[in-house]
Amino acid sequence: MNFDKLFDIAKKRGVEAIQVYLEENEQVELAVFKGELEKNQMAKTHSLNIKGIYKGKMGQMTTEVIDLNQVDEWVEAIIKSATLIESKDEVFIYPGDDDYPKVDGLYQAQLNETPIEDKIQLAFDLEAKMAQADSRIEISQSFYNEATKRVVIQNSKGLNLEKRVNNAFIGGQVVARSEGDSRSAFDYTQSNLLSDFDLDSIAQKMVDKAVSLLGAKALKSSPYEIVLTNEASASLLQAYVSMFSAESVQKGMSKLSDKIGQVIASPLISIVDDPFLAKSPRSGAFDDEGVKTQYQELISEGKLESYMHNLKTAKKANASSTGNGFRGSVSPTNFYIKEGKSNYEDLVKTMKKGLIIADLQGTHSGTNAISGDFSLQASGYYVENGEIIKPVALITVAGNYLTMLQDVEAVGNDMKYAFNFIGSPSLKIKSLAVSGE
Repeated sequence: MNFDKLFDIAKKRGVEAIQVYLEENEQVELAVFKGELEKNQMAKTHSLNIKGIYKGKMGQMTTEVIDLNQVDEWVEAIIKSATLIESKDEVFIYPGDDDYPKVDGLYQAQLNETPIEDKIQLAFDLEAKMAQADSRIEISQSFYNEATKRVVIQNSKGLNLEKRVNNAFIGGQVVARSEGDSRSAFDYTQSNLLSDFDLDSIAQKMVDKAVSLLGAKALKSSPYEIVLTNEASASLLQAYVSMFSAESVQKGMSKLSDKIGQVIASPLISIVDDPFLAKSPRSGAFDDEGVKTQYQELISEGKLESYMHNLKTAKKANASSTGNGFRGSVSPTNFYIKEGKSNYEDLVKTMKKGLIIADLQGTHSGTNAISGDFSLQASGYYVENGEIIKPVALITVAGNYLTMLQDVEAVGNDMKYAFNFIGSPSLKIKSLAVSGE
């Protein structure tokens, strides 16, 4: 789409610089419940965000009606929006970088070209495998979700960028019941290649987890050695991503303020933001502001090296944007704790008296991203001398995230990413406080 007419009219009306962000989305959502197709939805959406600098203020507007005959109205909306802005912060429209990295594998045409009937069959097959894996499975539901996104950024300073990504994830939920007790489990895998989906593995892992938790009870309150599984660790990390944002630091809402260059975690811990991760829809060569992305180790072997910046926070810090300007704020691309060398089984074997934390609940309310404190309901398994003794539930695990990172004794090699591509391997923690009986 050519926006030259928009740029010309904006210039004539006194708009100093103007930029468009066009996003087109296609989505597929399928769900199978007890052998019946419960959901079959397909949708296409698009939106156009336009921002422009008028008399030193940034005006913005968004529309889903993309009609180039309306450019006069769009420019008028930008000007009106700018006149309402009272903030004195400097505003930016980025002219672009000299070069942008090449990122392979973001879009796989085969995913979109595969008939919808085949994808529905995948969901049916997974649900059947879950239901038949164990006689104690009472409820089983599978899902298949797919998304394709195209982004175009153009501005009056000559920037012209485009990105297309696609991704699918398949998974489900089961409920196991025995002797009046019921336990649920949820799992999924994601990729933009259907050949990566091992339905037998997904189903068995889910069923094994639900069945293994049957009969789980609370444990005596005490500090315990902890193995935090990859899934639980990723969900906890998600609650503290904002700590690493320069926006939070500049607002006094991060405990990492003024700690660049300091050791804040175990030397086994490195936390990175990686825009080049294969098969992730969050990967790409540029952010929403048109700044090229970069791989960065925010924590490198325990030392805090940097924060994530967009153009606004970088200007305030007399620094450069790290390519983390998304949706008008500072956000990560693919944010994760780097893998270590230990097998999960070996982490468990090192425990004399400890807990495997397999699931954490309430991370949206039981965590404090400013202080780092957390207190969360959990379930998992009690371990003695490296052997799993019994399942555990109805417990609360509490601590401080930064302190916990300092107490990491081993890091697994079993990376797991959440839906938003925040990931972690399993972690062995010296101890955490556990409340139970």
